[in-house]
Amino acid sequence: MPYTGEVTRGGPPAVRDLGALTITKVSVGPMDNNAYLLRSGDEQLLIDAANDAGTLIALAGDAGLATVVTTHRHADHWQALEEVVAATGAESLAHIEDAAEIPLVNRDLRDGEHITVGPATLEVIHLVGHTPGSIALLYQDPDGPPHLFTGDSLFPGGVGNTRKNKANFESLITDVEQKLFNRLPDKTWFYPGHGNDSTLGAERPHLPEWRARGW
Repeated sequence: MPYTGEVTRGGPPAVRDLGALTITKVSVGPMDNNAYLLRSGDEQLLIDAANDAGTLIALAGDAGLATVVTTHRHADHWQALEEVVAATGAESLAHIEDAAEIPLVNRDLRDGEHITVGPATLEVIHLVGHTPGSIALLYQDPDGPPHLFTGDSLFPGGVGNTRKNKANFESLITDVEQKLFNRLPDKTWFYPGHGNDSTLGAERPHLPEWRARGW
């Protein structure tokens, strides 16, 4: 089946093979959070152990997990974290500004830092506004366009919820514009914390509209 990025809780995962990196997307929990299992070489990394620990542990399988990265502090993104780490021995990573609100963080992350999964590398991009320590993870595919895991900072149709806080919205929309849209090409595929994927090119024309509406 061609990859579409459309998943439902309890349904089959969506798998995308980039050659050097394989991405497996599943939906978990009552809030339909997306979790992403990345495999490169003999290592695996999980983005957001959000819920349904049994599903995520089974997804990792015998290969296990080297790392779990939590994109931000909101509890719907780490409900399964402790159980997954206990079962796999994975190292748990989160941005330093959110780490204190997330159980079982072994290593703090900072903007511009790199995380490895086998021979593949992910760049940490700090996006302030949805939470103080929200991050996106960027994979620069050597054989194709970039791939970006945005947590709850960027979705098809807008940036993440800033709860009508004008300062937080201004921070987030500016970070998203400058660190993502101004840097990366239209073909960049992004994978959000909930719902379907999109590309920066599909969303770029709507940036002025998002800023004008204030959310």
